[in-house]
Amino acid sequence: MPVHEAGALHASGYGDVAIVPAWLRPPADVSELLPQLWARTVRRNDDGALEVGGVDVRELAAEHGTPAYVLDEADFRARAVEFRDAFADAFAELCGGAEVYYAGKAFLCTQVARWIAADGLNLDTCSGGELAVALRGGVPPARIGMHGNNKSDAELERALRAGLGRIIVDSTVEIDRIADAARRLGVRARVLLRVTVGVEAHTHEYIATAHEDQKFGISLASGAAGNAVQQILARPELELRGLHSHIGSQIFDTSGFEVAAHRLLSLHARLVRDHGVVLPEVDLGGGFGVAYTSQHDPLAAKALADSLADIVARECQFLGVDVPKVSVEPGRAIVGPTTFTLYRVGTIKDVSLEHGTARRYVAVDGGMSDNIRTALYDADYSAALASRRSAAQPVLTRVVGKHCEAGDIVVKDEYLPSDLEPGDLLAVPATGAYCRSMASTYNHVPRPPVIAVADGVARPLLRRETEDDLLTLDVG
Repeated sequence: MPVHEAGALHASGYGDVAIVPAWLRPPADVSELLPQLWARTVRRNDDGALEVGGVDVRELAAEHGTPAYVLDEADFRARAVEFRDAFADAFAELCGGAEVYYAGKAFLCTQVARWIAADGLNLDTCSGGELAVALRGGVPPARIGMHGNNKSDAELERALRAGLGRIIVDSTVEIDRIADAARRLGVRARVLLRVTVGVEAHTHEYIATAHEDQKFGISLASGAAGNAVQQILARPELELRGLHSHIGSQIFDTSGFEVAAHRLLSLHARLVRDHGVVLPEVDLGGGFGVAYTSQHDPLAAKALADSLADIVARECQFLGVDVPKVSVEPGRAIVGPTTFTLYRVGTIKDVSLEHGTARRYVAVDGGMSDNIRTALYDADYSAALASRRSAAQPVLTRVVGKHCEAGDIVVKDEYLPSDLEPGDLLAVPATGAYCRSMASTYNHVPRPPVIAVADGVARPLLRRETEDDLLTLDVG
């Protein structure tokens, strides 16, 4: 049915709501924080304000301004290490451990690349720009992979000159392009073949990536993937390291991975049986979900690793092949929960609607330029009053931005205190993934900074963009 971009109508009071998401409940304490939504060092201090890494958000706002992405450094590094160790342990007896590639597209800057390298993870990139950041951050090239459905010749040559550990082949056309570039440079390219395994991940249409009707990978069902393997093997400039699959994003169970692994490993086994080709690696991709609201219940890294190890072991036993080296690519699951966006409240507006209903709109000083996911994916987020504690009644509220768009919505539905005022600070948790990385300068609004906080100290990882930065690009 058609849905207006502003969403369904609902009442402003929490007791007489006309339409409310089924998962959303009025809180007994509007100041309570749900731990699963926030970075691990976030808490309310004695004044009732949020603090992260021992730093009060009021201090952060005063020094760095709003809006700002605030990243809990200790939480980021702990989650990265948890994935590294969980997959190494779960796959230790099967294949000597699994490799974890942090998916840089979720969020990447030079310092993050340094953390990833220092903490023993690999890094996945999907553009020349991401590769430049990875190299600048000192990630060893052998621990960098490159994705992309339309890599340019310049990007491929940069990857080959740098000596990347692997390039993921996304089309049959790309096979000869990589091989020709490798021949020109006198190197041998290590590649994986991205296979479209035909799995419908239970997620938004735009982040489901393994069904047939989309741009990524080479079809398994049509036989194209098998033909692509032969095409790669025919080029001596290429070293085929294995097969790759990615079924989508924001996934909360491993059933889709079970189907994907079965199909991917069946191709792996067929190559062994029919052609005597033993590929050393299988990559199961990423897409592990995080909690944006109380409706989400993500699996911990250990539970994911243990489940995937059971799946791979069972499939390989059934197919009669040795377990290959396994790799995965978490991005959102590492960085997503570590960051919140800090806004300052501006306009508050109660709008009367038909049939006696109303909606409370709370406008903040950012919006779709710093978080496009609500508009793009119909994503749900939560929010909390950050600068003080409140004992006021909760009011069903929509948090919106400052942009000239009716769809400029940050949080579609949330219970916030009825005494919220202009000037209050508002925090939206779980904005570490795909917020700064997808941010824009729409309406010529400069992009916010990323502030890392640890042990009572805050420092910018990315500075705030300025109007001078925007005008520098304007050659007119």
